[in-house]
Parts: sequence; structure tokens; C-alpha cells
Amino acid sequence: MENISQQNSDLFPTDGESTNLLWQYVQSLSPDTINQLSKPTSNEVFQVMEHNIVGILGNLPSDHFNVSITTSRENFGRLLASAMMSGYFLRNAEQRMSFEKSLQVSETESAN
Repeated sequence: MENISQQNSDLFPTDGESTNLLWQYVQSLSPDTINQLSKPTSNEVFQVMEHNIVGILGNLPSDHFNVSITTSRENFGRLLASAMMSGYFLRNAEQRMSFEKSLQVSETESAN
């Protein structure tokens, strides 16, 4: 348990002078890599991610309400981390689904 809290403090430093390793990693990525990671490959993944973020932030229509969200840097970092983890999870699920479909097609073809 202590090891987990140490890992979390390494990734999300609490004092203002420490650097954020996740942010450094994101900054080190090439623009092409950022572009590739930022866009889901399927419309379904995009819709689920959008639904998740809207669920977190709220769903007031901006054309009828002057919506403004204010938060601290720490809470925004947590929101970003949550969105990234959801994106990774959905991308992995999408890849697994694609792999399983390919496997089923391959098994069907080999059975014929």
C-alpha cells in the first residue's frame, strides 16, 4: 500500500516546486504522436469519450446558458488523468474487439 502511494506522489507531486512527470512526458511527444493519440479511430469510441466528459462536467446547453467551469490546477489535472485513462481503456477495448473479430473471421475461413 505504501508503494502505491509513493508511485502516485511521483506522478502527481503535491508541492508547487516539483515537476509533473506526466506533463513532461506529454511535452516530449512529437506532434504527430500527440495527434494520433488524441483522435479515436472509431466514431463509437469518440462518442463514449464525449459522453464521459460531458457526464463529468455537466450537460447544460451552451446556447441557452452562459456556462463557465472554474477549478483548481490539481482538480483539472485529475480530470485530465481520468479522461486519459478512460481513453486508454476504450482504445484497448476497441483493439481487443477488432482482434476478436479478426480471429472469428480467421476461424470461420479455416473451418471452410
